[in-house]
Amino acid sequence: MAEMMEVTEPQTSPYDKELEEILKLTWGQQVRQDIFQRWTQGFCFSDDEPTALVQFDGGPCAVLAPMQAYIIKHIVNNKSIDDDWKKAEVEEQNHLLCKAACDILCQATAGCDILKFVHIDDKVVCLEHSQFHSMLKVEQVNKDSMETFINNHISFMRDTFGILLFLYTVMRSKGLVKLKEEICDLGVSLIDKEFGYGSQSLINMMITGQAVCNVFNNDQVVAGYKLQGIEKQSEVGFMTLLEHLRYCQVGSYLKNPCNPIWVLGSETHLTVLFSFDQNLVHKETQVDVARRTFKLFDQGGNNFISTQSLKPLLEKLDLVSDDEYVNLMSSKLDSEGLGIILMPSFMEEFFSEQETRTPDIFVVFHYNGQPRSNSNSKVTYIEGNAIIQESDVICISEDNNLQSCLQSKWPYIEIQWKGNITPSIN
Repeated sequence: MAEMMEVTEPQTSPYDKELEEILKLTWGQQVRQDIFQRWTQGFCFSDDEPTALVQFDGGPCAVLAPMQAYIIKHIVNNKSIDDDWKKAEVEEQNHLLCKAACDILCQATAGCDILKFVHIDDKVVCLEHSQFHSMLKVEQVNKDSMETFINNHISFMRDTFGILLFLYTVMRSKGLVKLKEEICDLGVSLIDKEFGYGSQSLINMMITGQAVCNVFNNDQVVAGYKLQGIEKQSEVGFMTLLEHLRYCQVGSYLKNPCNPIWVLGSETHLTVLFSFDQNLVHKETQVDVARRTFKLFDQGGNNFISTQSLKPLLEKLDLVSDDEYVNLMSSKLDSEGLGIILMPSFMEEFFSEQETRTPDIFVVFHYNGQPRSNSNSKVTYIEGNAIIQESDVICISEDNNLQSCLQSKWPYIEIQWKGNITPSIN
């Protein structure tokens, strides 16, 4: 076992010291060969589902699942559920991969005009990590030419080291300064040294362009420390089983993305849920702003605020906030004199006519890139019919991690999966 855990310092071409530092952010001070080997694969499509990427080993789902989500974004935005949207020849696969890569690169490098593509000159299949890292080169490309460049060099993404080369390209293009500003703990590598999974900072960078480690909206100050969160509504979303387990709370920017696509996190893996029903998402409305602002005053996540918080809440929402009106509203919203105001009561009073409704019935699809997690070890999309139940009782199923994950957004959701096989998020 000790032989499999060979470690040496990552190296790169001597002229690019910034890439050398980025490799250390990625792997830490030393790289384990067995962990490196898990990340050694290209973006490969399933023989059984031509638009679905395949993951061959544990770890690279932190890059693969977001890439899959952005591939699906281009399918959902250009085809309908009634089209033959699952079919794709090699040319279409390359087009989808190119578009998704451009999306991820674009948002990670906002404000940058020059991108830095990391590549190796030789097409090789098997290399030790030290050999591979010593061969890395960086090529500058104007952002305006990004799509053409990727399309002309799509083989670098589909070949053996495609995932790592793309990850390094995103990080090198984003820049070391920006990465260090966003990553909350520079002492923790983006790829776990022992198990090889990607950190939340890496996942967030691929989904939103921000390499922050938190999933709540905006920045928060906790015990005098400023914690960076997600700064705007994401193109694709994120939900996690860890919220069900009360380890974190995902903000509305990720739960309500611009497109009906969500990367789903279990404790060990990432998968993707998506739908063609655009009514499942919407641009942020006044109601969303109100809910998000209410939660700023509800630090405990208890769905209520103290009556003393009503005035600053109304001020932050640019609503009437003079003392007489605040006292009147406090008495109305806290009629029992408990000193608290419930979120439903607040929303009903000020935003009742603006509430948006989620469809009660919609079709969803689930993707899991690991063959062993799919029926017959074939990576395919699994279709399900979702129903939002009219109930005040949440059904908790401890043996259905997928449903527990989705209930963080839709508390009363039930899904009937085709073939009566519930997809795995592990």
